Amino acid sequence: MTHTTHEFNRFADVRAALADPALVPELPATDGGPVGASVAWLRATVARFSSGEPHRRRRALVEAELARLEPAALWRAAATGPKGEVRVRVVRALAEALGMPEPGAVAEAVTVVAGAYFGGTDPAADEAVARLVACLAPAGADEAALEAVANRIGLLVQACDATATLVESCAGAALVKSPAGSDVPPAAGAAPVRAATGRAVPPAAGDTPTDAATSPDVPPARVLREDPPVRTMRRIAARATRVGGREIAEGDVVLLDLATAQRTRPVPLTFGAPPRVCPGRAHALALADGLLQRPLTAFARLHHQAAATPLLLPNAWDYASAAALAAQGFPAIGTTSLGVAAAAGLPDGAAATADATLALARSLGRGSFLFTVDAEGGFSDDVEEVAALARELYDAGAAGINLEDGRPDGTLAPVELHAAKIAAVKAAVPALFVNARTDTHWLGRQREETAARLARYEQAGADGVFVPGLSDPGGIAALTATLLVPLNILYTPTGPTVAELAALGVRRVSLGSLLYRRALAAAVTAATAVRDGRPADLTAPSYAEVQTLAEP
Repeated sequence: MTHTTHEFNRFADVRAALADPALVPELPATDGGPVGASVAWLRATVARFSSGEPHRRRRALVEAELARLEPAALWRAAATGPKGEVRVRVVRALAEALGMPEPGAVAEAVTVVAGAYFGGTDPAADEAVARLVACLAPAGADEAALEAVANRIGLLVQACDATATLVESCAGAALVKSPAGSDVPPAAGAAPVRAATGRAVPPAAGDTPTDAATSPDVPPARVLREDPPVRTMRRIAARATRVGGREIAEGDVVLLDLATAQRTRPVPLTFGAPPRVCPGRAHALALADGLLQRPLTAFARLHHQAAATPLLLPNAWDYASAAALAAQGFPAIGTTSLGVAAAAGLPDGAAATADATLALARSLGRGSFLFTVDAEGGFSDDVEEVAALARELYDAGAAGINLEDGRPDGTLAPVELHAAKIAAVKAAVPALFVNARTDTHWLGRQREETAARLARYEQAGADGVFVPGLSDPGGIAALTATLLVPLNILYTPTGPTVAELAALGVRRVSLGSLLYRRALAAAVTAATAVRDGRPADLTAPSYAEVQTLAEP
């Protein structure tokens, strides 16, 4: 029977096809092969080429493997591991992080399997599968155990080529910005990456002499949109369906041109779309960053821990509140622009607190804790002025900065302007973690633009993105399915818990002005209780304890 081939390159059509359960990955033609000892068996047993219930079961196996890996640990393994061919380094770092025996031998075998994974036959690849199963499967493994092993191998094979291609694309993009063989000077006025106080981690000895502070770094999100490692996808219609107004018959072939489709939209399709979003996005990016020797600061590392432990960021308004929170074990502290403004008798969000914000950063810089600064929209629409402020904050000791696209008049800044601010800050201070905030939900304006705005900010170089006012679990999950950088959500007492936010893929949870407002309420409650003779809990730190907080 002859089947029709359908080609799609429009964003809406490609996204619809990726989300259509009737369109499934094509299993490469095969003559079969022995269980546990052939590429044909491997293809037939992994999530990549399955659909329906087998796909859900096998995907869960892969997700469980990835859930126990910290992306930051993968970065470290890739950055400090043995040198060699990129594909081997990718697989070795991942195999080592997964606790596999003989990661070097595993990596060599996986690169052989990868050559035949998407089609064809190769006796050497069959032998490599047999060696991997013998190495990874428990003695007397039953069918379920072999399926688990097959999906561990499949995870390594998927990472082998896709992640290596991403690394090569990022390296190529950097070379386009700076011709090969040239000495790349730091960006004008760029601050050096510092290893002190846990900010930036330098490359390992013997690695390339340039790093993210001095090399022409291209954000991975931009590379993934402009030069995606996976440019096309092929699907088979398991049953009749309809895409882009076309009737697709059972057995028809569907070719999806991802590279062309995403040129017209900022949200990339490289890592798929629900229900087949790649579960290893954060891990692939961490491996790529490690291989490219992009420094990972201690503050950035807090955003790339195991999936169940997002960074809970309490927000302070002065040195004492920050020090008290740090003393309770919070690994990093944010500032609250409302608290800073109110304490100075100034309005929040009106670009009126640049001096007060910088003064607070210099005060916090006396401490030994990591902190990030809420700088509203940078207090200027001149991108060079925003970059200069960011350099001053970094010099004061800040590890991060929040930049928002909300404006004093209640409108949103143009996407291009906010993206330019982000790019200018990253060029001037590469080690400063830029958390790009969109106020689409906070202001209740242009909410339909949220994903597109965040994608543009990622591509400008943002290290994380922030959507205050968004608390709907479905909306949060939709964003985490497409984002490449960590998502920050503002905690609200009536919204999801921190554990629930973590389950949705949120990597940072801020308390915003909550603590400052609670402190005001507590002060007023205590004062009025004393005045009115009402009983009240007046437990408080002692005078001496507060004095101790002031010691740097």
